[in-house]
Amino acid sequence: MIGKLIGALVGREVDRRDGSGGTKGAAMGWLAAGAMRRMGPLGLALGGAYVAKKALDRRKASRHS
Repeated sequence: MIGKLIGALVGREVDRRDGSGGTKGAAMGWLAAGAMRRMGPLGLALGGAYVAKKALDRRKASRHS
């Protein structure tokens, strides 16, 4: 369940970066969730770290603007 949630967050980040439709973000999130499941706890940690870094970068950017 946590892997699906992180996969959705990864897909949202890809979609925000891309800026066009949500299809690419949804596909990347689906692939990320599948990859995290196959990698086990390491994949879950890597996916969570990616989402946390993007959130931290966005927070820093909003503070400086």
